[in-house]
Amino acid sequence: MLLFVFTMLFNGGLIPTYLIVKDLGMIDTVWSMLVPAALSVWNVIIMRTYFQTTIPNELLEASQLDGCSDFRFLRSIVLPLSGPILAVIALFYAVGHWNQYFNAMIYLKRADLYPLQLVLRDILVQNEVNIDMLGDAKTAAARQGLRELLKYSLIVVTSVPLLVVYPFLQKFFVKGVMIGSIKG
Repeated sequence: MLLFVFTMLFNGGLIPTYLIVKDLGMIDTVWSMLVPAALSVWNVIIMRTYFQTTIPNELLEASQLDGCSDFRFLRSIVLPLSGPILAVIALFYAVGHWNQYFNAMIYLKRADLYPLQLVLRDILVQNEVNIDMLGDAKTAAARQGLRELLKYSLIVVTSVPLLVVYPFLQKFFVKGVMIGSIKG
């Protein structure tokens, strides 16, 4: 556990990560977006804590007495009991990858590989108004209003897919909360 926490506090940094991705030949590929963020230590700690608190040791002992291997114990007993935490971790990763644009700015050069967040960021940056280009206050106010409308529209566009997915995962969250509750 100490090694996990150590890697959370002290990581290699941006330059060594870029050099590793470059040496693996993943620059300008989809893999450069997925592999560096494939495993989050925070999520590993959350899953470990969940397994320690909800899966009793007696289940492991009983399965070992029945001749079950560790992999089969994980596949047949632990994973079916871990639906809520798997849904939470899947949602964490989905939101993390959905909102990620900085890695795309670093690792991707071709515009056809850009994620939606980077495309929308480029739209916002190109829509910036330079005060020197405007002649009168009426035009400036109209452009400012359009810029604000575009910004809020982009916020809705980026939020809707996650809002559509969340109701399907909500049943797992409710089940996870109810696991530890008192049944009467």
